[in-house]
Amino acid sequence: WGKGRRRILENNMNSYSLGEDRTLTIAREDITSLEVDAIVNAANKRMLGGGGVDGAIHRVAGRRLRAACEEIPETSPGVRCPTGEARITPGFELPAGKVIHTVGPVYLDAETSAPLLVSAYRSSLELANSEGLSSIAFPAISCGAYAYPLNEAATLALETCRTHVGALREIRFALFGEAGFEAWLETARSLGLEQSDEPG
Repeated sequence: WGKGRRRILENNMNSYSLGEDRTLTIAREDITSLEVDAIVNAANKRMLGGGGVDGAIHRVAGRRLRAACEEIPETSPGVRCPTGEARITPGFELPAGKVIHTVGPVYLDAETSAPLLVSAYRSSLELANSEGLSSIAFPAISCGAYAYPLNEAATLALETCRTHVGALREIRFALFGEAGFEAWLETARSLGLEQSDEPG
């Protein structure tokens, strides 16, 4: 997840039409390198950094990101962002202008966890739209240490983005690992998303 890691990755990406000049892109790349209006951080409830993509975003953004997160009021002791909700901060040293922090569920079972994962994606999209943003990039929320099955997560993620795109012009999934990238591509095909010739 360090600088230069993106060059190691194959530049794999597919783009799909969401209608009315709106594009959804699935790419194998490092989310911290993207010049988009906002990247989404798969955060924890404390919003003070962690492992995986959360730690990577905090490292690249620099110390001011943690300070900005500390200024967000707690909703209960130790909780700045409850599961399924989203908060926004500046991007600081990141190429992205903003960071939308959301907390996905630790996977228990589909019935319990799916509504919370859908809410994390929906809350992030609604916040991006309310801020007037044009482009947003997501990681595979809850698919790391929180152990959400990739294909189940991909279905929920893509269906939610298709439904709640709003005025966003581009939704991007920046998937660092091959397994996640393949799961998202397979799910896009199974959902019948229309491939686009627009560049990602």
